[in-house]
Amino acid sequence: MAAAVADTHAAVWYLLNTKNLSSSAQRAMDDAAKAGDPVYVSSITLVEVVYLVEKGKLPPVVLDRLTTALSEPNSGFLITPLDLPVVLAIPQISRDMVPDMPDRIIAATKGALGFGLNK
Repeated sequence: MAAAVADTHAAVWYLLNTKNLSSSAQRAMDDAAKAGDPVYVSSITLVEVVYLVEKGKLPPVVLDRLTTALSEPNSGFLITPLDLPVVLAIPQISRDMVPDMPDRIIAATKGALGFGLNK
């Protein structure tokens, strides 16, 4: 299974096709797309993007591209909820290693989806 879990920056950079995305993240998302597997995006990523657009840190086109990708069944992007399994995995993510709560939620989402709990 080539499915991947993208953090906020990775999802944004992938959708904008920027050079900021690491080669390993690019490869993971490309491999998922080629295999027909999803690139999972935590619902907290959508909240973060709304917040960053409101603050003027990201252009509105980022929110448009993300919501479009999450709305199109064939885009390969699939939103994952902030649900009980994710919440129960959060305490397993070290606050020393991942201090930012949205990033901890994304890491916990990986764990809840069975990808392991490392960031």
